Amino acid sequence: MSNLDEFLAGERLDDVVFYLSDAYLDDDSRLRSVGTETDDGVRLILDGETGRSAFEAGTGMGAMEFAKTAMGAEGEIARSLDDGACPFADGDGDEDGPDDEHEVRFVFAFAEAQNEEVGGLYAEGDVVHAYAHCTCGESYSHKWVVGERDD
Repeated sequence: MSNLDEFLAGERLDDVVFYLSDAYLDDDSRLRSVGTETDDGVRLILDGETGRSAFEAGTGMGAMEFAKTAMGAEGEIARSLDDGACPFADGDGDEDGPDDEHEVRFVFAFAEAQNEEVGGLYAEGDVVHAYAHCTCGESYSHKWVVGERDD
């Protein structure tokens, strides 16, 4: 089982996932040697403290501050944590601009253990929280219960 599969299964609750697109990441960035290359970027799975530091170094913003900003808009982030559907895209690629203006620049994700006292999703199981920043400049979030997505 890969590190990503373990994370998505709720087996790495102390870790975070940090994805940077190729368009956002320098070709010679040392993050490339630490992470796993994907089709369009690099995904890192790191312990929480190291991951938050890497996120700040890679994006210039604090991870939790970014997450709070992204919570304002709900979108869809791929289960692979390296792609998404920006809720600000109009979807038709007409004169308002092509939808290639809506590509994921980076993603930050963590999982939170089941907590029945909190209720809602948290009562159902461990919850993955994912936050994405789009090339359009907007940020958005997506959360789901571990095991409820297989896309």
